[in-house]
Amino acid sequence: VQLQASGGGLVQPGGSLRLSCAASGSIVRFIAMGWYRQAPGKQREMVATITKGGSTNHADSVKGRFTISRDNAKNTVYLQMNSLKPEDTAVYYCNAVTKPYDWGQGTLVTVSS
Repeated sequence: VQLQASGGGLVQPGGSLRLSCAASGSIVRFIAMGWYRQAPGKQREMVATITKGGSTNHADSVKGRFTISRDNAKNTVYLQMNSLKPEDTAVYYCNAVTKPYDWGQGTLVTVSS
């Protein structure tokens, strides 16, 4: 299975982005998926997860601003990011929660004026 994250870019503080994670196989509906991020000089951290049943969990640092969702028909997981802050700058990755696949290159989000 390959996971391709996309949708990153440069955005001003307060702006929005929507990240997409396309899976090469029909896995999204069967397993818990998550978005993670790694800022320069920091460890990778969990941002949000969604179970196969649709329950979501968001890190306290993004709660109320980010929303994870998925489209089973498109085998895609999304991360809607609103009210972005400079501290959200990081490379964002998606992966399976329990047994991660290859992390790939992720997608870079830069929040700066």
